[in-house]
Amino acid sequence: MEEEAKLAEFVHKLWPWGRREGEMTQPIAEGEYIILLDPVDDKEFFFKMRGKGHINLHKGKILHNEIIGKPDGTVVHTSKGNAFLVFRPTLYQFIMHMKRDTQIIYPKDLAMILVYADIYPGCIVLEAGIGSGALTLALLRGVGAEGRVISYEVREEFIQRAKKNIGLFLGDPPNLEVKLRDIYEGIEEKGIDRIVLDIAEPWQVVNDVAESLRPGGMFLGYLPTIIQVNSLVNALREDDRFTSIQVFESLVRNWNIKGLSVRPFHQMVAHTGFITVARRGKSLKSP
Repeated sequence: MEEEAKLAEFVHKLWPWGRREGEMTQPIAEGEYIILLDPVDDKEFFFKMRGKGHINLHKGKILHNEIIGKPDGTVVHTSKGNAFLVFRPTLYQFIMHMKRDTQIIYPKDLAMILVYADIYPGCIVLEAGIGSGALTLALLRGVGAEGRVISYEVREEFIQRAKKNIGLFLGDPPNLEVKLRDIYEGIEEKGIDRIVLDIAEPWQVVNDVAESLRPGGMFLGYLPTIIQVNSLVNALREDDRFTSIQVFESLVRNWNIKGLSVRPFHQMVAHTGFITVARRGKSLKSP
């Protein structure tokens, strides 16, 4: 607990920009997670730094104390003389390596969510379905220190996991409010700028979303199946306060470039979920 408290205090110094401001001058601290990169094989490893810990790799051993206190981007050598680079994890890397109790929204979709829902510094965002905290981390990065993220979640164990993950990357962000609340029972807040839902039946709360969003606000739903999307779109179309409805998925294919060999990877990150976006206007039936 003392170690976690020290880490939270350290990470808090890097707030509000989420481990960006000052991180080139702050040394890596005990309790932090790091990416250990093998520049020869281009492989990365994820480790938590402990004072008496050590890392055993097929290329040799590295003591944690050889990393703690060093700056981001430093070079360390294994007991066999092999060089590795040490980095603080990016948001993408942290999300892909962090502990999870649920399926996460993958970074390729998080990037689309931030742009298509127009998450901007200073805006107020309400999300439902905190899961393991991947979406929450992305939203906090998007709204910045002047914005606010409100998260509804019905399972206490998910809240605890998400809070721990968020704390490891951002410390204790003062602009995050997590509520043990079922969004199907209504939304308390009004005048929200953006609402992002990762729940099974978002069509049930379309009216509540319309009542809580400010005119001009954006709604985004993330769903795994097109059957669910169809139900959501039908509900949005029945409420004439919503317009500019879009549905899409994102597919990512990496490419291998080595000398004369230029080809796509044999595997790609294809379907993970559908994104539905709509904008809240005033009812056309209003006087």
